[in-house]
Amino acid sequence: MSDEASEQSASDADEEAASGIQEGDFVRLAYTARSVENDQLVDTTDEEVAEEEGVDDQQQSFEPRVIAVGAGHLFDTVEEDFTGGEAGDSGTVTVPADEAFGEYDEGEVRTVSADRIPEDDRYPGGHVDIDGEHGHVETIIGGRARVDFNHPLAGEDVEYDYEVLDTVDDRLEQADGMLGMYFDADFDMRIETDEVEEEQMVEPDEDEADEDDEESEPEFETDVVEKETLYIEQSPQLQFDQQWMMGKQQILGDLIDRLDLDRVVVEEVIDGTGGMMGGMGGMMGGMGGGGGEADLDAIEEELEDADVDVDDITDELDEE
Repeated sequence: MSDEASEQSASDADEEAASGIQEGDFVRLAYTARSVENDQLVDTTDEEVAEEEGVDDQQQSFEPRVIAVGAGHLFDTVEEDFTGGEAGDSGTVTVPADEAFGEYDEGEVRTVSADRIPEDDRYPGGHVDIDGEHGHVETIIGGRARVDFNHPLAGEDVEYDYEVLDTVDDRLEQADGMLGMYFDADFDMRIETDEVEEEQMVEPDEDEADEDDEESEPEFETDVVEKETLYIEQSPQLQFDQQWMMGKQQILGDLIDRLDLDRVVVEEVIDGTGGMMGGMGGMMGGMGGGGGEADLDAIEEELEDADVDVDDITDELDEE
């Protein structure tokens, strides 16, 4: 076989090996995960399964999820099982305990003072948080408590039944899927190509650089560049989400890399609520217009409702 034929054969083999679903692709996945030992439900995207298990009243949606392969949204063993496959593939795979929720560690069962546990949680099975660790109470005897800080599923192998429904190419759907892995919220998003002014350093000509051996200040010029931008409207629900406030920088950075974006812009929308400050602004504008005695009476009533001293405001206006 000639060298050219060998290279072509190797190229074809590499292309065949890389066919199908690969790391970086987005897929829509339906799955149900249960512990192997006692068939305890771990996670599901199936609403019927959630209803059967009595967990459908939780504040989360049960529907197939869009995940980025290789982003850590699923255990590696599960992703490896469908990598290289196609939409429509299904399978069953077992994730060993050490990869799932860790092996059970007897050293993580510790004795603590019962005073460190809220009274409402002082019973076997009560969930507690102590020094940043989450655990559950095993026993309480006198003033001492035994608390297990292992994950509830530590030591358990987990079995996944899954089906790859389709691959997802739409970037807004990809973004919604990634954000949905972290936040149970609806996102209003759009992608636009913006023209943005950007300062760039001017590289000196080689001749000029040779003539000037001394160090000189770098020169900059302003260029207009195009930036692929994902706009996310920050809902009131997100504004008070602790994970959003603390982790959005890292999560959105990952979003930029995986969706091949230049930047993400988070928009905060504040709607007029007609509250006290808005009412005060309208009232002060009315005063400037000389509205008459009836208007002043109405203003005084509104100021009383707003718990504002009208005499203080009148004195301040007289001084002006």
